Amino acid sequence: MEAVDKLFTGSIPQFYDTYLVPLIFEEFAIDLAVRAASTPAAEILEIAAGSGVVTRELAPILGSNTKYTVTDLNQEMLDHAKSKQQKNEQINWQQADALDLPFPDNTFDTVICQFGVMFFPDKIRAHREAKRVLKPGGRFIFNVWDRIEENEFAHIITETASEVFPDDPPVFLARTPHGYHDTDQIVNDLKAAGFTEINNIVLEKESIGSSASHPAIAYCQGTPLRAEIVTRNADLLDYVTDQATKAIQSRFGEEGPVTGKIKGYVIEATF
Repeated sequence: MEAVDKLFTGSIPQFYDTYLVPLIFEEFAIDLAVRAASTPAAEILEIAAGSGVVTRELAPILGSNTKYTVTDLNQEMLDHAKSKQQKNEQINWQQADALDLPFPDNTFDTVICQFGVMFFPDKIRAHREAKRVLKPGGRFIFNVWDRIEENEFAHIITETASEVFPDDPPVFLARTPHGYHDTDQIVNDLKAAGFTEINNIVLEKESIGSSASHPAIAYCQGTPLRAEIVTRNADLLDYVTDQATKAIQSRFGEEGPVTGKIKGYVIEATF
């Protein structure tokens, strides 16, 4: 994984929340929150919380005595998430590295992660940390994207960016968000970390943008793909975004909302 893959700084959190969250994350966040709340829990930990979309869905349906710890590696994303959340005494916000969680063993009943495990440079270690902080019988619930070809907007935008920079294609989306899609590998990694019961559920949904520019802006300017483009040529960020808009228009139509396929998996692991 390249260093820029974990950079959610500067204007990215705002673009991420404004464009990307409603485009691809909200429905999956609702699903994850409902799963997390389906079993009574005294302590819930969220890792790699990003801009807080799951937090906003889960907080209102928590049990009245549940403590909810929300963490992310990037302080800017965590600050943004906290600013979007209504004051809630049940929530504790803490910067934390998923590979080295600052919590005692056997602390949490449930650990959740929304589309974050793909960013962990050592996934078995991250899974092992999740297991360590879980109480015996606790649940680790997370989701991942399927391969990029099964997620239409991300695929089109990656192809477009690669056409602009053919000698050094910016393939962040394929490499990282869509790079941990082999469910056999995920199961093996979880078993290596000590989990014994593992289920995966396929989720296929629709990604709806208000216009063709919506997904283009979301991916080109609301993810670390932005850093990849800027590193190659900062003057071409808007150009790549415009070209991605045109490519989406060519595929889905020039007027009105656009709808593309998105596909991911929900993984539930216990021990």
